Amino acid sequence: WMTSRGSAMRSNRYFNIKLTTGLVVVAVMFWGSLQAMAESEMITSGAALFSANCQTCHGPDGNGNGPVAETMILKPRDFALAAFKFDTDADWERGTDTDLENVIKQGTAVFGGSYLMPVWNHLSDDEVTSLIAYIRSLEK
Repeated sequence: WMTSRGSAMRSNRYFNIKLTTGLVVVAVMFWGSLQAMAESEMITSGAALFSANCQTCHGPDGNGNGPVAETMILKPRDFALAAFKFDTDADWERGTDTDLENVIKQGTAVFGGSYLMPVWNHLSDDEVTSLIAYIRSLEK
């Protein structure tokens, strides 16, 4: 009788461990899909902002070939290259999200760049974050 009770307890403990592990795996997968959905929504929102505010210079695909770019001596940044010029926060890294946020909100002239890049300080923090997510999605 003791042997079967001990065996049942071990079996029950094994079942609980398997059940807990399974629940953790499902929770992680669910969380990952929620994050992917949120990121997808940010990129979609950022694409709309880009289309409304940026594509005239940067082009519809972010290649720096918008219709106004033809008239410029210094061409707009090609986001597909992810070759960003400014380190706005002096952390020795160019093109971080903070750098992009600063350039979007303050323009490039304040960082020694062209005065042709407008200041987009009317955009909310959430709008800037989604715009950055879209710009990052253009990187190849």
